[in-house]
Amino acid sequence: MRAARFHEYGGAESLVIEQAPDPHAGPGEIRVRVAAASVNPIDWKLRSGALHQLIPLELPAIPGRDAAGVVDEIGGGVQGVSIGDRVFGLGGVTGATAELVILSAWAHAPDTWNDEQAAGAGLASVTAMRGLNALGSLAGRTLLVEGAAGGVGGAAVEIAVAQGATVIGTASERNHEFLTSLGAVPTTYGPGLAQRLSAFAPHGLDIALDTAASGSLDDLVAITGDPTRVATVADHAGGQRLGTHVVNAENDSTLLSAAAELGRQGRYTPRIEQTYPLERIADAHAHAERGRTRGKIVICI
Repeated sequence: MRAARFHEYGGAESLVIEQAPDPHAGPGEIRVRVAAASVNPIDWKLRSGALHQLIPLELPAIPGRDAAGVVDEIGGGVQGVSIGDRVFGLGGVTGATAELVILSAWAHAPDTWNDEQAAGAGLASVTAMRGLNALGSLAGRTLLVEGAAGGVGGAAVEIAVAQGATVIGTASERNHEFLTSLGAVPTTYGPGLAQRLSAFAPHGLDIALDTAASGSLDDLVAITGDPTRVATVADHAGGQRLGTHVVNAENDSTLLSAAAELGRQGRYTPRIEQTYPLERIADAHAHAERGRTRGKIVICI
C-alpha cells in the first residue's frame, strides 16, 4: 500500500510517500480502505520527536490516528459491521495516513457527512465528548469552551448545544462568525475574560472545557468557582496542579456511534478548514503546526 512515513524524527519535510506493508485486522479489529484521514496535534508532535520519551515509536512510522473509508477486512470476534460498510474511527497513535488502516474503534458514517467530514470526526468527537461527560449533565447549564474554533473545540460546541447547554466560545475575532454558525456566543481569549463573560452570562458560568492549553486554567477555575467544574483535554500539567478534570481521548466505539447519530440528526457536522492530497502531507503538517485552525485539516487518500 502507499503511505506517508517518516524514517526519523524531524520537521514536516521528513515525511515521504512510499510503499509500506499491508496491515491485517486482528481480533476485535477491522481494516479500512482509507478515503481520508485527519491531521491532529499529536501527529506532528510524534513526528517531531517531542513525545518520543512518552510515546516511543518504531520507525519508520505512518502518522495519523483517525480515518474514514470502506471496510475490506474483519478480524475475529467482530460483529455489527460488514465488508463494504462505510465507517470512521480510531486506530493506534500512528497508521492512518495510508491506503489501508486498522481500526479498533469505529462507527458507521452517517450519509450526512462526506468522507472528509467523517475523517475529521473520530478523535475530535471522542475527545470533546469525554471532556463534556466529565462535567456532568449539560442541559440548562452555561458552558465556556476555550479554543472553540479548533477541531475539538468546534465539536464540543455543537455537541454541547445538542445536549441543551448555552455555550460561550473563545476564539480570535476572525473566527467569531464561525462560532456563531456553530451555535456559540463568541468572545475573545486573554486578559479580562471574566469581565467579558459577565455580559454574556450575568448569572455566572456553570462549567468550562479547555481545548486550547492557552494558560487560562487558573482563570477558568476562578470564574466557575470550583476546579471540579472545569475539564481540560489539552493542559494536563495545569489540570493536575489545579485539580480540574484531566481527560484523555480513548478509542471508544460507543462515543463514535453517539457522534454519528448526532450527525444523522444534523446536529453535529465536522468542520473542515482545508484538505490536502496525500502527496502534500508535509504541507498539511506544516499548516497544523502553525495552529489557529478553524476546524480540521484532512488528507485525502
